[in-house]
Amino acid sequence: MPMAANRRSTVRRALYMVCVAAQRGNPEIKAFCDRLHANGKKTKVVFVAGMRKLLTQLNAMMRNATPWQAPKA
Repeated sequence: MPMAANRRSTVRRALYMVCVAAQRGNPEIKAFCDRLHANGKKTKVVFVAGMRKLLTQLNAMMRNATPWQAPKA
């Protein structure tokens, strides 16, 4: 397996676990994933969409050099 593929799988696994935790503790991600699931999306699709949303948020935080702020309930 090429080195780049190994790094991608590591990041993908980490994002998956973060998404699982975020669905329990982050009301914004939970509402997003619940809405997709209610619209008939399959569980795997919902998780990948949640992972992408988290990654987009993290990239924006890095770009803007802003610290993490817990979402308001």
